[in-house]
Amino acid sequence: MKFVADLWKSAFPAPAERDANIAARTAGRLAKPRAPVNELDPALSWSAAILLVFGVVMVYSASIAIAEGRRYTGYQADYFLVRHVLFLIVGLVAGLAAFRIPMEQWQRMAPWLFLTGIALLAVTLVPHVGHEVGGARRWLRLGPLNFQASELMKLFVAIYAADYTVRKLDLMASFKKGFMPMMAAILFVGCLLLFEPDYGAFAVIAAIAFGVLFLGGVNLRVFTLLVMVALIGFVLLILVSPYRRDRIFSFMDPWADPFYTGYQLTHALMAFGRGELFGVGLGASIEKLFYLPESHTDFLLAVIAEELGFIGVLAVIALFAILVQRAFVIGREAIQLERYFPGLVAQAIGLWIGVQAFISMGVNMGLLPTKGLTLPLMSYGGSGLLANCLALGILLRVDWEVRMLKRGGNA
Repeated sequence: MKFVADLWKSAFPAPAERDANIAARTAGRLAKPRAPVNELDPALSWSAAILLVFGVVMVYSASIAIAEGRRYTGYQADYFLVRHVLFLIVGLVAGLAAFRIPMEQWQRMAPWLFLTGIALLAVTLVPHVGHEVGGARRWLRLGPLNFQASELMKLFVAIYAADYTVRKLDLMASFKKGFMPMMAAILFVGCLLLFEPDYGAFAVIAAIAFGVLFLGGVNLRVFTLLVMVALIGFVLLILVSPYRRDRIFSFMDPWADPFYTGYQLTHALMAFGRGELFGVGLGASIEKLFYLPESHTDFLLAVIAEELGFIGVLAVIALFAILVQRAFVIGREAIQLERYFPGLVAQAIGLWIGVQAFISMGVNMGLLPTKGLTLPLMSYGGSGLLANCLALGILLRVDWEVRMLKRGGNA
């Protein structure tokens, strides 16, 4: 019991202790005034804006046939487009609200956000409360909408992991005091996600948490051991689950069973093959006509490849690369100004978007086993779009505070 109590105290300190820690960590010296700079990073702002707008166009293109063919949509071709735009508007408003909150306030809220995310995941598992689709209980009903708690949990983990690492900077070399409490918290979250099940969300959340610990200076031997244990754990999860084994085998040779286990991947590969260099033209995809499942969500990149070709896919990859690179640069600049929490939050958001985009693209291209992960900022889905916009708002806030400090003003 004492060990559990110590873990809890380490992971969730008392408010007075947290406030003193925040004040100590954010008392870095202001830089000397420099020449005027832009209010926000233009590369970050434009890459995010283009991805969001491009996502609206491609969601509409990929969903027209599906919307016209399903009774619950009223056979309206713009059903998913209208909802996606509404989700985007809500997400942008939420992102603007997040931008207006100082990073010190986000740090104070970090443990409570994390606990809120755990509560939402737990409620999702309650029968007749969590909504089940396709054998997975991942959604909460909010009137006519389904809300996926794991999407917000990715953001909450990014914020909490940054806060935890800042508080434990002096203990990062210790396995028991620095690493163990965080590992216990993430394993608990992982158990909730695996009960849904949501293997993809767990992989992304684990990458965020332990990536931040690595950036925060965790002992290299401990981190190496963690990676080995994580790999063994993922292998065991595959071995004990028949449907995950089937996915691995179908990934290795999707053409062995193209009408069942390899169906999604073979049609995604055919979409890439048809697109060639410049694509068949916007709106002219064949695979989205009820051949490729989830064409407007998990397999949106395959539709982009078919309609806009290699050039279109290359543009998407370049935009994500710019966004992730700017997130890490902003984080590094914040850390250089002794703003450790904002810096780690920026890099955690970069990790999240980069890892999820990489996995989603890898699945679409047949480089990774099929996994239900959407393309950040682009794919259809209200929960994911909301979480992504909140993350962008926070990332832009970090950038704005860094620029204000460089000017010599107050952030």
